[in-house]
Amino acid sequence: RPNIVFILADDLGWRDLSNEGSTYYESPYIDRIATGGMKFTRGYASCQVCSPSRASILTGKYPPNHGITTWIGDAAGKAWSGRGRHDSHLPAEYDRNLRASEVTLAEVLRDNGYRTFFAGKWHLGSKGSWPTDHGFDINKGGWDVGSPRGGFFSPWQNPNLEPGPAGESLPIRLGRETAAFIEANRNKPFLAYLSFYSVHGPIQTTPKLWQKYRDKAEAAGLAKERFIFDRRLNVRQVQDCPIYGGMVESMDEAVGIVLNKLDELGLADNTIVCFTSDNGGVSSGDAYSTSNTPLRGGKGR
Repeated sequence: RPNIVFILADDLGWRDLSNEGSTYYESPYIDRIATGGMKFTRGYASCQVCSPSRASILTGKYPPNHGITTWIGDAAGKAWSGRGRHDSHLPAEYDRNLRASEVTLAEVLRDNGYRTFFAGKWHLGSKGSWPTDHGFDINKGGWDVGSPRGGFFSPWQNPNLEPGPAGESLPIRLGRETAAFIEANRNKPFLAYLSFYSVHGPIQTTPKLWQKYRDKAEAAGLAKERFIFDRRLNVRQVQDCPIYGGMVESMDEAVGIVLNKLDELGLADNTIVCFTSDNGGVSSGDAYSTSNTPLRGGKGR
């Protein structure tokens, strides 16, 4: 029985990897997965925001069938118009927790003898509907919220992830937790589900990485038309945000920690490694992090 490592990025756009054509972001470890495996170029997210897409990945169902049709915490019904929205139709009510009756990938694998591990962003319900309530034996960092409450550097204010040394990188920590689980369970089949909070806002990086990508953007020159106005929002047209570039690199480094551990333990040939994102990149809002051109718009649209 093969091991499974499923890696899920948050808000990573389709062109935010060097193997997908970006000349600005650098993702050598994620590129390794693409060049050494199969790329699903006609796969699509089930929703343009996180919670529905994530529930669909775990259950194999479309959002109307599992009941989570927008990000958990979003307004619905009359509460939507109360926020000053003027849409002609009100969004329907939705489930705020992944139903206990839903059968997840983790439950099926655990029932068939797999050890199951979750690290990172959950955002599929509050206590009572956390990863360990849906088939995962171990949960490192998954809870109610959709973005890291304390940011991307320790202390991160997460009840399910012990703080590290001050300033420890969250994606690197999640990569190390996943690698430690793999090593501890190398003699039995396992599912390691690494669900990054990266590259969701708040967009944050180290001064060193910021400088690296700032220099890279300046060397390339800034596009004359960095933004266009589209459907009431400015939309970024060029990849040149140094903070976001640093975030992509840190996430890629964390993926490398996991891939290198599989190689070190001789498990790579018997392990299925999948990498995807929950929805498109944020080209408007959240500091207008990235560009999805030639596609129109981005996350939430």
